[in-house]
Amino acid sequence: MSRLFVDNLTVLDFSYFHHTRGVVGESWIVDVELVGDLNDEGMVFDFGHVKKLLKAALDSGMDHTLVLPAKLPGLTLQETDNGERIVAQYHNPRGTVRFQYESPREAVYLVETDDISIDSVRPTLEAHLNTLVPDNVSQVVLRLRSELIEGPFYHYSHGLKKHQGDCQRICHGHRSRIEIHRNDQRDTEIERDWAERFQDIYLITEEDIVAAASSESDLVHIGYDAEQGRFDVWLPQAQTETLKTDTTVELIAAHLANSLITEYPRDRWRVRAFEGVMKGAIAESGS
Repeated sequence: MSRLFVDNLTVLDFSYFHHTRGVVGESWIVDVELVGDLNDEGMVFDFGHVKKLLKAALDSGMDHTLVLPAKLPGLTLQETDNGERIVAQYHNPRGTVRFQYESPREAVYLVETDDISIDSVRPTLEAHLNTLVPDNVSQVVLRLRSELIEGPFYHYSHGLKKHQGDCQRICHGHRSRIEIHRNDQRDTEIERDWAERFQDIYLITEEDIVAAASSESDLVHIGYDAEQGRFDVWLPQAQTETLKTDTTVELIAAHLANSLITEYPRDRWRVRAFEGVMKGAIAESGS
């Protein structure tokens, strides 16, 4: 048997539901290893085909979806419209609704587990990829890992209704570092403050609020129509932050820079806001 590997094949950016943290944005780097016999070309599998076939399968599957643990106690799932849509609702042990979600079925990835983690998700992904490779490949092995970040980072979720691709899905997200320079010097204290504020946050575009939280319910209803269909989610207000703009990474960076100059008007600010791994936007404020 021979073994072929491809590191950094892709990055899975997605959100998942956790019974206490809520909707959590995540980014996993994917490394792949293929075990098998050499074919007539002296290869286990052509590198080009690995990228085209396996990367495409991952990117069109779990990437940019809401990942739900189908066996989580209190979580109910219902497919409607002949399987084209899905409705999810979570009741806590006291019977109170703490999360509700409705969208096209393709925007949700179900895993038969009660908790979403690298160890619980990997077998599902591997099983699918193993159905796609030729007979000489006996096994596809995945390594899923988080980016090593020295410094503050946060998990955020959002949806971009104007996006023509899968970013329009109302619950997808990222695990992202944040770098803030104050008067040309890195300010790690301010970075930590914003990372704590945005930890496990859902970023709302103000115009997407269908119904605000009230004295009767602390859930805020966010919803919109996009190219892929209708999306709605109900979340505890304490797990959200509202922006007056859309929530692209460019506008998130601008939001941070504008907030900093408002609080500290005498300083110059430069924000590098990441969207997952190795990409993001820069915004500056102040003279």
